[in-house]
Amino acid sequence: MIFKYTYGTPIETQATVEKLEDSSEALKLLNMSTAEDKISFSYKMSANDIVYGLGESVRGINKRGWSYTSFCADDPVHTESKNSLYGAHNFIIVSGAKTFGVFVDTPAGVTFDIGYTALNDLVITPQEQDLVLYVITGDNEKDIVRQFRKMVGKGYAPPRWAFGFQQSRWGYKTADDLRRVAKGYRDSDIPIDAIYMDIDYMTDYKDFTVDEEKFPNFKSFVAEMKEQDIKLVPIIDAGVKIEKGYDVYEEGVKNNYFCKDENGSDFISAVWPGLTHFPDFLKDEARQWFGSKYKVLTDTGIEGFWNDMNEPAIFYSKNKLDKAWERVDEYRNKNLDINSYFELRDVFSGLEDYKGFYHSIDGKMVRHDKVHNIYGFNMTKSAAQAFDTIAPNKRLLLFSRSSYIGMHRYGGIWTGDNQSWWSHIELCLKQLPGLNMCGFMYIGSDIGGFGANTTEDLVLRWLALGVFTPLMRNHSAIGTREQECYLFENKDWFKDIISVRYKLIPYLYSEFMKANINNEMMFRPLAFDYPRDNMAKQVEDQLMVGDSIMIAPVYKQNAHGRYVYLPQNMLFVKMRGDSYTCEVLKKGHHYINVELSEVPLFIKENGALPMVKSALSTEKLDCTQLEVLALVQDSARYVLYTDDGISKDAKGQYTEISVTRQSNEYSINCDDKSLTLTVEAFGGNIIE
Repeated sequence: MIFKYTYGTPIETQATVEKLEDSSEALKLLNMSTAEDKISFSYKMSANDIVYGLGESVRGINKRGWSYTSFCADDPVHTESKNSLYGAHNFIIVSGAKTFGVFVDTPAGVTFDIGYTALNDLVITPQEQDLVLYVITGDNEKDIVRQFRKMVGKGYAPPRWAFGFQQSRWGYKTADDLRRVAKGYRDSDIPIDAIYMDIDYMTDYKDFTVDEEKFPNFKSFVAEMKEQDIKLVPIIDAGVKIEKGYDVYEEGVKNNYFCKDENGSDFISAVWPGLTHFPDFLKDEARQWFGSKYKVLTDTGIEGFWNDMNEPAIFYSKNKLDKAWERVDEYRNKNLDINSYFELRDVFSGLEDYKGFYHSIDGKMVRHDKVHNIYGFNMTKSAAQAFDTIAPNKRLLLFSRSSYIGMHRYGGIWTGDNQSWWSHIELCLKQLPGLNMCGFMYIGSDIGGFGANTTEDLVLRWLALGVFTPLMRNHSAIGTREQECYLFENKDWFKDIISVRYKLIPYLYSEFMKANINNEMMFRPLAFDYPRDNMAKQVEDQLMVGDSIMIAPVYKQNAHGRYVYLPQNMLFVKMRGDSYTCEVLKKGHHYINVELSEVPLFIKENGALPMVKSALSTEKLDCTQLEVLALVQDSARYVLYTDDGISKDAKGQYTEISVTRQSNEYSINCDDKSLTLTVEAFGGNIIE
């Protein structure tokens, strides 16, 4: 059951698609306080309660022990001490003595103090008092997630080619740079489906422009890449450069499409191009206008975009920078002691000024910080709705850095500007279930790390996790070590791991689409599937992925393997290219050896894994020739989802594949006679 409670006069966020009546039942599990002009909701947790959710956030799958703030933040250094990252995902599940879900729907900031101030106290404090609270009860965590996901609507589905490997770097400045990357991958026989274009492709960092000197005959260049089965994916930023003669700027000013300052003038901030205006994406007409501009690039053959800097990221506002210069002058020629020195040093911090501009909502001016968390959401909605006109029955790739619950209906997300740290492989792993809970299905991290200098073994281990994330993109920052896979000493190892991804695409695409359609999670904590297993509740570095498999990536430097916990008998598979080794392991604890060139996975008992022969692109995969790997106690069953991989209205086809065991003989059945299947099945002979 879902219970709704409205407090004050909340601003519509568009997070939900179902309309519910208010009910006081929502406050029976939570205590509400309105002391000191603040509203808060609290719950006394028992010692063994687990708290799941919050989507993109730091720390573990169990969120207890820290205070998290949902306020979309442009912060590339994701340490345990941070409270906010790029997304605002205000949904949690308390699992334990009582199991229930909570969604706080407000476009302003929200703090979730989950045992930080007091060990067993959950306290939720919204920044603003106008909000909608939802409390969800159900049979278990999975049931609560299904109800929530149904309430917020079906998720975005990308084209199937977007499940291929993708390469990006801030620093590809010319068409020849991209040709060099494409050649590096193709000459090394490493599969790839897309190469990204960061801010340097634009003319002076202006949205919807292409620098003709760096990218002459751009439309022909896009076609040239497509002939190699490589899509180009350009970045689009939120800020619009202030420049006379620039059509996007001129139209925005003329038609009143930009956010305003307190005096009603267009708000002036600064991002990549220097002084900019921000489109007021909370206005329907501004959203429609900005979305229509994507056609400039789709007309050249572009089929995918990533929206960035849309928290929005602000280097400084003109107003705050002017005040900072005044403060500097006050310190000039002074004898700076320890206090005044640090004051001077901090003058140029905090110049983003989220309280300095306003949106027009239903004819009223609303200060930005009160609606901050839905800005990036509405930028991506702007693009997605435009695509319905630009490409009415074709799926385009679209994902965003900033997000709020509900944006999952329009695009995916990546987890932002991480670092080349071993801990960030683990962080990515632990973010996946929470993001699925909140509706975000097309997700992934910057493989190899965006900031700092990476290492060969770090990229290999990260790729072995990225094999399973729907978005599999290697991305790095200008000035850092180049981390294209063909540049490393053991490039055949990279080929082997990325080839595994292509081998598993039928399974991964099928599980993604089924989870999306059925409001389920593709990535789940072990405890969701094994609720009576107390050990499974403690495991945070292994995940169930889809119907059949569990993953346990290696994420420690110099480790030759790792310990795993198996909640049931499983088939341990180590994959390398198109080859693999298998070993049946009994329920319990095991140490597994995993080479840098291998991808480990586990098939659960009576589970089946459909695979194909790998290829250099998704276009080249032959999905009519399936190999099925299974661990069969009596009968393993798998339902394969397929569609054309591109149509928005594809109905899809479900094919049941079963592997039956009698003694030590196995038979395979499939209700789609157009498929050719071979099977390798295991059963019995359990190794202690």
